[in-house]
Amino acid sequence: MANITPTIANVTGNTTMNGTIIIAPSRMPREADSNSVNFYIGLTLAILSTIFIGASFVIKKKALIKLSQYGTRAGEGGYGYLKEWLWWAGFFSLGFGETFNFAAYAFAPATLVTPLGALSVLVSAVMSSYFLRERLNLHGKIGCMLSILGSTVMVIHAPAEAEVTNLDTLSRMLIEPAFITYGVIVVIISLVLIFYYGPKYGKTNILIYIAICSMIGSLSVMACKGLGLSLKQTFGGDNQLTNLLTWFLLASLVACVTVQMNYLNRALDIFNTSIVTPIYYVFFTTFVISASAILYKEWELMTAKDIIGTLSGFLTIVFGIFLLHAFKDVNFSLSNLPTFMRRDEPKETHLQNGSTTSLLQDPQSEEEVVR
Repeated sequence: MANITPTIANVTGNTTMNGTIIIAPSRMPREADSNSVNFYIGLTLAILSTIFIGASFVIKKKALIKLSQYGTRAGEGGYGYLKEWLWWAGFFSLGFGETFNFAAYAFAPATLVTPLGALSVLVSAVMSSYFLRERLNLHGKIGCMLSILGSTVMVIHAPAEAEVTNLDTLSRMLIEPAFITYGVIVVIISLVLIFYYGPKYGKTNILIYIAICSMIGSLSVMACKGLGLSLKQTFGGDNQLTNLLTWFLLASLVACVTVQMNYLNRALDIFNTSIVTPIYYVFFTTFVISASAILYKEWELMTAKDIIGTLSGFLTIVFGIFLLHAFKDVNFSLSNLPTFMRRDEPKETHLQNGSTTSLLQDPQSEEEVVR
């Protein structure tokens, strides 16, 4: 009879020719702990990123408002904001935020990091109410809570990181037909919007400039994540600074971010910050999730429960952002809630003959009764 050695937890076994099972320690717990640490590092960096990015929207908007009083507006193609120190403060705030965001992509999946950008909407909304005198009513506060709730759900159901551990693997994924097709479509549509629809409808249709930012932004995120992988390898002892792919990713990132910044400035200058921010978030996140699913195939590693949870969290965030901004001009708070409720209550109107009738508070109906 073959000798059987008892198995214990967290071990792997190899059977020899005579049937003996050789027990060897498993690496799974150590790898799981490492992935867990990376996950929380990426999560922390993503949250810090949203704070700086949310603040940058408000600071840059304040600079553009100041500039509009004596210079050519960014929406009209002017670049006078480059001489305004307040705009540069917003620029550096955005730079710090993007740096944290860049680092987060090296530790956590894009499907987690990008949707957490909703928190920057909350930061922007709260700061706008103080510094830009944009009101945050009860709808907005409920929207903020829903956005936080949706972000929490997405963190809980976040996908595992795809098995991309080096640039060689990434280089093979970049030349797959699916991602090349996506990249070509994005570039063609962006060029059409920039050179044809932008000059005609950019000042009246908010979706033009935001669509350009979002589509090009999805490519910048993919380049950012690849560059983060390159630096991670380099700091780990495997120098990738001599790899041409590293410099290609860097050049792509710079080009994409430049286009994003230019058209985001135009959108902020022409339209209200509280409108630009949520629409940009929804478009940008949707394109990034699509690009990430095509390139890194993160969704293939998720269970049906996690996919439903992630989509539910994202839709909750979208609904929260809708509440945050769709009713921003409505003067609605807990203090005047009874007033809104009384508007729907019928009242008794006394007629000249002494009888009474029940009417809604409709001026036309009251006028008919008087007649």
